[in-house]
Amino acid sequence: MPSASDLLVRVAACGVCRTDLHVIDGEIPARYPIVPGHEIVGYVMEAGAAAEGFRAGQRVGIPWLGATCGICPYCRSGRENLCDHPVFTGATRDGGYATHVVADAHYCFALPDRFSDAEAAPLLCAGLIGWRALRLAGEGRRIGLYGFGAAAHILAQVAVWQGREVYAFTREGDETGQAFARSLGCTWAGASVERPPVPLDAALIFAPVGALVPLALKAVRKGGRVVCAGIHMSDIPAFPYADLWEERQILSVANLTREDGLSFLDVADKANIRTVIEIFALEDANRALDRLRSGQLEGAAVLVPPSAGQHA
Repeated sequence: MPSASDLLVRVAACGVCRTDLHVIDGEIPARYPIVPGHEIVGYVMEAGAAAEGFRAGQRVGIPWLGATCGICPYCRSGRENLCDHPVFTGATRDGGYATHVVADAHYCFALPDRFSDAEAAPLLCAGLIGWRALRLAGEGRRIGLYGFGAAAHILAQVAVWQGREVYAFTREGDETGQAFARSLGCTWAGASVERPPVPLDAALIFAPVGALVPLALKAVRKGGRVVCAGIHMSDIPAFPYADLWEERQILSVANLTREDGLSFLDVADKANIRTVIEIFALEDANRALDRLRSGQLEGAAVLVPPSAGQHA
């Protein structure tokens, strides 16, 4: 075991996230060669001497945030998501596109029992980062979601459960995606270039497309917020200051804290969230990534290794 706080985990399922594409494409910092994957559900095989909270045979969730330094100003002020010396699963530490993985127990989560292994996997990034973005959006009633993929389909359900109105934005002509959004309780669904029928209190952008920022700014009310929820985005084009004026805000989301994880998993259980998944064998990871890249997935892709049924 590399560290006394580590767990050796047999992988049961690993979600396929757009961040994996950014790692593969070299668009964000990573250590190469690297095994991608940071939405990992597995079962503990061995626990280091200082690995508290988990025992052999227990199910565990392993997220993007793999470790933090604990001593930088951000860690000491409750903002470990901004740690100066972090470790990221699937980017700077090998991830879950594998049969086994090692993870620091301090950054792993117990998972609600009602989710199967594959159903739980998207919760660990699409859900967690989406939850952090939704919290940054504030308490507004009308929420727009740009890019209706893995994260948005989970967060739409959370927001509807909270009593909010959700407005879903998809690629032009994606009638299937718009119908999918409405089936999850969205009040309205349309193309990203369309104006919603009412001004939004906040807009969350999950697609890595900078051109959506000016569109979202025009869709939010005075004092509204636009939250960029991705780890990477294409350049944001110039826009008139008038679109930002009247105290509109643009925010970004970076990583997650362990508190985000604990609070979201509690909400996901209480809100009866349903993850919509398409399962791929581990050896078909490239096909799953291609489908994600081309926007051909409804919900989330999940990889399942051949050893998935052989829990410790």
